[in-house]
Amino acid sequence: MSENTPHPPVVLVIDDEIQIRRLLRVALEGNGYRVFEAAGGQEGLVEAAQRRPDIVVLDLGLPDMDGLAVLQRLREWSETPVLVLSVREGEEDKVSALDHGADDYINKPFSTAELLARLRAARRRAQPADDNAVFHTGALQVDFSSRLVTVKGREIKLTPTEYALLRLLARNAGKVVTHRQILKEVWGPNYGGQTHYLRVYMAHLREKLEEDPGRPELLLTEPGVGYRMKAEG
Repeated sequence: MSENTPHPPVVLVIDDEIQIRRLLRVALEGNGYRVFEAAGGQEGLVEAAQRRPDIVVLDLGLPDMDGLAVLQRLREWSETPVLVLSVREGEEDKVSALDHGADDYINKPFSTAELLARLRAARRRAQPADDNAVFHTGALQVDFSSRLVTVKGREIKLTPTEYALLRLLARNAGKVVTHRQILKEVWGPNYGGQTHYLRVYMAHLREKLEEDPGRPELLLTEPGVGYRMKAEG
């Protein structure tokens, strides 16, 4: 991938019907999305935490837990747009899904063209105006709209979790972000005490972004408290 090529938007499909997942994969990949799948609610929550999708397509009738419960759990730590795709046609079902934090609701069977249009609309609504901004400090540059990270003009490949961690720190550049805040935002509400995850990923980021990882100048440690990204400049 060249330096100027934006990363494709990531969609997580949580649906137990393999035929629906296949249909969505073909339609979405054919329109420039990168697709991940989960056949159940628990698997979907794990995938959401690991993949950091740009949007989630969620079925309500899952085998292990109700889709509304998945939505409620997801909303405890994520503002990712969620489009519900369900055979439930009742007004109460739609209202309940929207009240639980869904961004849109489409009934099965559905039109692929309509689904793609709803996905585009949900992503536009979720995109803050400043998400088009480019953050830079030292030799590091982060283009939030394309998720493109460069150091001295060279593209740096980051995992979804590494990018989520970098984005959080860059969004709060100059401020100390506590260990607990970072763990909650990046890994979810159940990981507040798992500081070893954070140490490992900070080491990975420094290896990729710092000129001398042993003496970081961008990703700074506040001992016993958290981390701070050097302010823009």
